[in-house]
Amino acid sequence: MDQRLSLVTLVVTDLDATRRFYLDGLGWESYLDVSGEVLMFQVGPHLVLSLWDETAALEEIGPVTRGGTPPMTLAHNVAEPGQVDTVLDDARRAGAPTVGDAVEREWGGYSGYFTDPDGFLWEVAYAPGELGELVVP
Repeated sequence: MDQRLSLVTLVVTDLDATRRFYLDGLGWESYLDVSGEVLMFQVGPHLVLSLWDETAALEEIGPVTRGGTPPMTLAHNVAEPGQVDTVLDDARRAGAPTVGDAVEREWGGYSGYFTDPDGFLWEVAYAPGELGELVVP
């Protein structure tokens, strides 16, 4: 099996609110937008983020549990530390329920977090060195 991640799917409770946040608020462009079902974004070469309406997802994957902080984060890496603050400000203007200020991290980077309307945690990070070069276009 190839070492690869092709699609990340997040199950959302209100696809219209999700659409407003990502499309209208953050200014992302959809790859596929099916009202009441799914919203997809190409987020990298051969990588798609799928935001799937909970009712539509239920038929295929069964019940979804909620509560607490999901045990995962998504990350948006940038090329310069100042861009971290810019993206966090964009998230604030888009209506992110929670936005934390960026801080210098022990590992040498600079990052902060925001949540989307369903509480999925996004890290916005500047990572110096090889990792940053690997993940930033």
